Amino acid sequence: ALRFECHPVTPERWKDLERLFGPRGACAGCWCMWARLTSSEFKAGVGDRNRRALRRLVGAGDPPGLIAYVDGEPAAWCALAPREVYRRIENSRTLARVDDSPVWSVPCFFVARQYRKRGLTVRLLREAVRHARGRGAKIVEGYPVEPKSGKTADVFAWTGLASSFRAAGFSEVMRRSPTRPIMRRMVRAGR
Repeated sequence: ALRFECHPVTPERWKDLERLFGPRGACAGCWCMWARLTSSEFKAGVGDRNRRALRRLVGAGDPPGLIAYVDGEPAAWCALAPREVYRRIENSRTLARVDDSPVWSVPCFFVARQYRKRGLTVRLLREAVRHARGRGAKIVEGYPVEPKSGKTADVFAWTGLASSFRAAGFSEVMRRSPTRPIMRRMVRAGR
């Protein structure tokens, strides 16, 4: 069995995140900044500027996501924060707010190629719920893709697949686009 562990990304773990994302910054120089920036800001920052922006977020002391390790190796990442920090989602018509409830969002994932198709997204989602609960969240929300054919290229699965969210206890609450449900999991306090 794989030895799985998951931790918030703190400055001590930056090098691990850099190693996981590799020279391309996870996906075409994104460095997981896509959801946080407007389209023009993002295009201007692709590559090194986005890397520096993410590093500043990590250094600011409020971890912008979780990193998963398999047998001690950095294997996967998910972004996690209160929804309002993700300007692109806040401004999206398809993913507009369902209601006025404060929510934490899990907008994206990155799983190293050799660890894909092993259920890491589901495990990361469960850890994200646990982490958000510890920070006082009542609702955790995601914006996965649900491809019509049931198949999708790995590169397009960065928002997660609806099936993974269901497996982690999330339910669909709204769908304004045929392939993009908004899914939520209610978080019980304590535990």
